[in-house]
Amino acid sequence: MGKDRVPAPDNRGAPQRRAFLRAGLAIGTASVAGSLRAEPSLGAGMPGSMTSLGAADLPYGRPAATEQAVQRVAHPTAPQTAGFAIWRSPLQSQRGIITPSGLHFSVHHNGLPVIAPERHELMIHGLVKRPLRFDLERLMRYPMVNRIHFLECAGNSAANALSPTARNDTLGDLAGEVSCSEWTGVPLSYLFNESGLQDRAKWVVAEGADGGSHARSLPLSALLKDGMLALYQNGERLRPSQGYPLRLFMPGFEGNVSVKWLHRLEVTDQPAYTKDESGLYTQVLANGQIERFAFHMDVKSVITHPSGRQTMPEPRGFYEIAGLAWSGHGRIAKVEVSTDGGTTWAPALLHGQVLDRAFTRFTLPWQWDGKKATLMSRATDELGRTQPTRTEWKRKYAMQSFHHYNAMQAWRVGSDGRVENVYA
Repeated sequence: MGKDRVPAPDNRGAPQRRAFLRAGLAIGTASVAGSLRAEPSLGAGMPGSMTSLGAADLPYGRPAATEQAVQRVAHPTAPQTAGFAIWRSPLQSQRGIITPSGLHFSVHHNGLPVIAPERHELMIHGLVKRPLRFDLERLMRYPMVNRIHFLECAGNSAANALSPTARNDTLGDLAGEVSCSEWTGVPLSYLFNESGLQDRAKWVVAEGADGGSHARSLPLSALLKDGMLALYQNGERLRPSQGYPLRLFMPGFEGNVSVKWLHRLEVTDQPAYTKDESGLYTQVLANGQIERFAFHMDVKSVITHPSGRQTMPEPRGFYEIAGLAWSGHGRIAKVEVSTDGGTTWAPALLHGQVLDRAFTRFTLPWQWDGKKATLMSRATDELGRTQPTRTEWKRKYAMQSFHHYNAMQAWRVGSDGRVENVYA
């Protein structure tokens, strides 16, 4: 555990890896040779940063000034008003599995409420033996757990699902409504056990303290197993766009059920069929049937670099194809990468400990010959679920459907090194 997971040998992937290592050895040899040249005089060519003291630090750390362009991306057609706004993570700039809190995607249906934490309360009522109210001071005294999980909007990658032609956008523009964080909070099972559940209790209606009273119905069994009252994200208190001071968090489920600014949990014997779950988040199948309460986000992967609107710095040579994979059903078992539009596949290396319902980083060395190439990744989770092609996904759902889109993402690398989104 904790070490890189190396896939089983594959005749298609091994030559690429061996070539990559040979290239690295050649580079290392050249570096040694270069070090044998005559050394310049001490201090000659010394960078300016070494000639004087640096600047003072800040009370709250910020990114380097030269990295200010790495920001969340506003949805181009969303009104970005107090009523509705979408901000996407720049996945193309991410290398690890943890998304910085300031870059975490967010979707707001009713704006960001301003909540005084000392007055905020969580109420548990309905089919319970002892209705309870919890203020934040009391909640902070409960034992907490830390869990690393992704969070993904049900509508992530909608452009690829709906647009008849591939849009030439960045990865963040196309699929940036997903992020991964360390969440810290109180397991809901502690509080439900304290309130006492009646025999008829089967569902829970979670409601937020926002202007539209966003509410979702969830199976009680799922909340008892995995539900968390998240108070912290990446080691600090939740930010307002993530539900400060308190949110529900359901790992692997579509993002909108992790209700932000949570203030009420009503235990019931049936779902409430709220406006959001009955309208916005109901999926229509190709045969006209309705797919209700499809909570889990499906297995998915994206190549982060090279990716859309990036340019390869040299017309040929060795590169590392890298990306992220995740599944709402469990751990990632394998990721395969194709450089020829899906004709052949090579196993990618999975980095670090592969976590349950979290981002998994994958890489594959690639020797680019300078010709046009189509890069794709295909993830499979521990339950054997594998990403479909776009055609397969579209065949299953109605033309207007776009939620839970998890088809393989393809990038075309032109002979000039420019990378663009394509359908393959």
